Amino acid sequence: MAPGTAQAEQLLLHPDPEQRRRAPDCRHAWGLSVAVLLLLLPSAAGLHPPMMFCAPPPETVPLTLLAGAQEKGADFYNWNKVYVRYCDGGSFSGDAEGQAPDGSTLHFRGLRIYEAVIDEVMEKGLANATQALLTGCSAGGLATMLHCDDFSAKFPQEVSVKCLADAGFFIDVKDISGERTFWSVFDGVVQLQNIREVLPKDCLAKKKPKECFFPAELIKSIHSPMFILNSAYDSFQVRYVLIPDSLAPDNSWLCCKHNIRNCNSTQMEFLNGFRNAMVDALKVVEDKEGWGLFIASCFTHCQTVSDISWNSPFSPRLGDKTIAEAVGDWQCGCSERVKEIDCEYPCNPTCSRQLPSM
Repeated sequence: MAPGTAQAEQLLLHPDPEQRRRAPDCRHAWGLSVAVLLLLLPSAAGLHPPMMFCAPPPETVPLTLLAGAQEKGADFYNWNKVYVRYCDGGSFSGDAEGQAPDGSTLHFRGLRIYEAVIDEVMEKGLANATQALLTGCSAGGLATMLHCDDFSAKFPQEVSVKCLADAGFFIDVKDISGERTFWSVFDGVVQLQNIREVLPKDCLAKKKPKECFFPAELIKSIHSPMFILNSAYDSFQVRYVLIPDSLAPDNSWLCCKHNIRNCNSTQMEFLNGFRNAMVDALKVVEDKEGWGLFIASCFTHCQTVSDISWNSPFSPRLGDKTIAEAVGDWQCGCSERVKEIDCEYPCNPTCSRQLPSM
């Protein structure tokens, strides 16, 4: 669970040949993208545990400082990057033990993992940083929001500490059957893993813990500067929250959920409702000083982990900036306008077919 299910994880990592034979025939619209989609599933499976951690960890290389880099105007020339594997299933927030049906003991220690990692890297030199950035995508994006203020509090006030949450803005919306599927998923994770310690105290005083676990409530209590990067038509949420396979009534819905270009006008109206709910939830950011937004209308998920979406000729653009350019301007404070929300799909011509969709 991450917040997801073990069954979903197994499905994504080992697709069932029989299920593939039952899949809708959408070849008229997909072309070669089917192969790309299947290759991407294991490495970017949204909230499921293998999300961005299935691939081998980056190779460790010695630190090399470039002589004269600052004088030559380089940016990020003396930064270090720490990559943390996601393994707890609750966005590094749980601390509990429970009994499985077979009598074995389940241990949820996400919060302790987060604290141990931060303590370790602080000792290794992070405590001496003059600038620090906490970031993650999907479940890691939610973790970034949950821990942003705690991370910031570990540094002196003169240190610039910011947070970048990619594809972690999960919305409490109804699926095509009218049920709030993700509401029960979040409630299960909060209860199973005892996720209260990291939730905002001011939110818990007014709302239930599962409500405070949703980003729409979380961001109201975050004080540190944050950049929220998300698709208004997030492909993970469309596929697993809005149109889960168990509820898709016919092939037209299955084709729509896998490729937004296959959606008819009625289906697009439904997806636009999801987009509008996200935009409404983000209105609170408008008055938050030092915050940034990049909410494109592309059908994609986790954009910081792909060079194509991050900064390439195929990158989505808002205000004529790529994601990397917008984040860079926000990080350095080089631009007054760092809050951009796209119009409704398919208005943005920079939404490339090559963007990662899962």
